[in-house]
Amino acid sequence: MQNIIKKLSDLRGASGHEGRINSEIADMFRPYCDEVRIDALGSVIAERKCGKENAPKVMLEAHMDEIGLVVKKITDEGYIYFSNLGGVDSRILPSSEVTIHGEKDVYGVVGMPPAVAFDEDKSYKIKDLAIDTGLDGDTVKALISVGDSITLPQSVGSLGKDQFSAKTMDDRASVAAILKVMENIKDADLNCDIYAVAAVQEEVGCRGGKTTSFGIMPDMAIAIDVTHGITPDNSDNAIEVGTGTAMSKGPNIHPRLVERLEKTAIDNNIPYNIEIDGGGTGTDAWEIQISGAGIPVALMSIPLKYMHTSVETLAISDVLDTANVITEFVKGLEGDTKWLCLWTD
Repeated sequence: MQNIIKKLSDLRGASGHEGRINSEIADMFRPYCDEVRIDALGSVIAERKCGKENAPKVMLEAHMDEIGLVVKKITDEGYIYFSNLGGVDSRILPSSEVTIHGEKDVYGVVGMPPAVAFDEDKSYKIKDLAIDTGLDGDTVKALISVGDSITLPQSVGSLGKDQFSAKTMDDRASVAAILKVMENIKDADLNCDIYAVAAVQEEVGCRGGKTTSFGIMPDMAIAIDVTHGITPDNSDNAIEVGTGTAMSKGPNIHPRLVERLEKTAIDNNIPYNIEIDGGGTGTDAWEIQISGAGIPVALMSIPLKYMHTSVETLAISDVLDTANVITEFVKGLEGDTKWLCLWTD
């Protein structure tokens, strides 16, 4: 599992620029699926059919995009000004290494004016920062254009016995969990058709989750994402890394579906947590729920420390627990979906 997560983390595809990576992700699904395609927006949809008539459709969804930056202006001296793609915290950028994806990949460092660097009371704003590639202006303009994407530094490593730190664990670790599910069920006798989705542009508006669910129109869906793990400065509304997957409950979540997932975890002795989301979940589950005439959706999340940094940290065991719950859930599904009904005759 660690090797799969590392391979996915090594890919560089910021929101709106997933065309750099979606073919590689599609290839990772092919050994386990009957058909793999890339839709008009760039999301990967991998189908595993059970071969049974009128089988319910189950969608497993995670997003492949990562937060990043985009080139906004190039000065005559070769300095690159940029804007954010998704929720980038400007405080992590000064002194960072970055990669600009132009005609070829160009490496640079994020610098800041001395007035900002030596003023303890002045906060870092993206408009104050610029990337220095060490190249002259003409060379930079020949290699890089306004609109090119920029990705954050890659930092991959094991921490302790089970934890792993890297960029883009949000949400490539969840893509890894779906890949593990597809491997687990490759030869299983299922009563449902599985649609595994690696969606685009979650970080800028949950767009791939919306369009793929509308195109598939599943009978039910499970979105897999990350949730905040407990850190020294964040223990409220956070979950301890290494204690299992987190299942959401709230208005965004179909109660029958999460009850079934919870029972699956209990019956198979798989550790899990319950997370309460009183409103929107801030994930693709929000858009999946209201696609078409409405889709029963559940949200399972992997606890993650230091979200939206280049050292996002999780426990490999939590990724496996997430995959194992979903594996046993789909193996146990019957050929009908009456149990999802929220009314009585």
